[in-house]
Amino acid sequence: MNVTFLVAEIGSTTTVVTAYQVDHNGVKILGQGENSTTVNEGDVTIGIENALKKLEYKLKEKISWQKFLATSSAAGGLSMTVHGLVYDMTVRAAKEASLGAGAIIKYITAGKLRETQLKQILKINPKVILLSGGVDYGDEETVIHNAKLLANLPIDAPVIYAGNIAVRDEIEEIFKEKEKKVIITQNVYPKIDLLNVDPARKAIQEVFAKHIIHAPGMEKIYEIVDEEVIPTPAAVMYTTELLGELYEDVMTVDIGGATTDVDSVTNGSVEIQKILVSPEPRSKRTVDGDMGIYVNALNVVEMITKYEVEKYFENYENILTNISPYPKTEEEERFAAFLSKFCFVTSIKRHAGRIDYIFTPTGRQKVAKGKDLTAVKIIFGTGGILSRSKYRKEIMESIKNVKNSEDILLPKKDVKLAYDKNYIFANIGVISKVDKELAIFLLKEDIEFL
Repeated sequence: MNVTFLVAEIGSTTTVVTAYQVDHNGVKILGQGENSTTVNEGDVTIGIENALKKLEYKLKEKISWQKFLATSSAAGGLSMTVHGLVYDMTVRAAKEASLGAGAIIKYITAGKLRETQLKQILKINPKVILLSGGVDYGDEETVIHNAKLLANLPIDAPVIYAGNIAVRDEIEEIFKEKEKKVIITQNVYPKIDLLNVDPARKAIQEVFAKHIIHAPGMEKIYEIVDEEVIPTPAAVMYTTELLGELYEDVMTVDIGGATTDVDSVTNGSVEIQKILVSPEPRSKRTVDGDMGIYVNALNVVEMITKYEVEKYFENYENILTNISPYPKTEEEERFAAFLSKFCFVTSIKRHAGRIDYIFTPTGRQKVAKGKDLTAVKIIFGTGGILSRSKYRKEIMESIKNVKNSEDILLPKKDVKLAYDKNYIFANIGVISKVDKELAIFLLKEDIEFL
């Protein structure tokens, strides 16, 4: 059997291979095969081959393909440090670009770098450094100062410069003199109240594609794929942006084993925009690295509190020793759903902005800070448990029961809920880079409303 697309999603624990066939009726899923990810065996293609064998067993046919695509989070996100001028401006803009590209931000600085901060960067030894600072034709001194200090660090990490356009040639020369790799892209904050994160985001993704080749177990991946490997978080963001084209204001929550990721595509409500104190990108991603339902299950239990967990699961400690992406008992599945409720609600709360009050010469004024989710029409769920669990509706509806006494800018109570029924949001994202119309067709077929 010759299939149009074979797409692998290589996760930290599992690898899923999905076959797609394109014909005159559109595109359809032929089947999926799943296997443990084999990074620890030194070759991720072993897991892909085993997943493919399971897919062939299901289809009872050998498979060939026209194009092999892949997304991956198995190599881990790019560890990154971000350095800018003013935290609420260029640093925050750079942070948005980094998270949107699947990076893991380890350290952020604002203003001129100091000796203690340089020591911290050395300790982290990031895979990539993002340097920003100054609106176009604004402050030059700080970013040049920081470039000179970063260029002298004994670190091989490439530097992405996304700052003041007026000094980009000088910045490039500073790093090249020290034989350091530097990538010049557009300013993340070119004007006051204007975010421009997409060019920096794309630059970070390109670095990811090169980095992934050298990650443990990933060296052979480009022997089998036909396009660059896309970070799984970035692929899910692409899909969420497609959903934004179809349904306007949307968000996606992806509950995984180690993290819970939230992507939103919305400008917020007109009312909130009027009192927003600083701009937010239309497409925003946050990663809660402390919340996952397998790798980070114990951490989630501690956040809920053991006392509260014991009310529902007296033997939770025993369940934790056996927890895996494939629950063996009804109790284990209920426990995973219990943790997922907390992750779902907490991640959305963290992603959302909030109402605040400031005192001015004319008295107290109401302002909004952060991402406004009040205009979100649909929340989409993806990830193993939200795509496959019979408890998905219960998990997702938990956001409607939140008593918002903290003025958090959450979606309204009448927000609609839907999910990725085939667990292919990441696949759709990578396919969209090859054929956007096919990706949209597949997305419409995949979505199931609750």
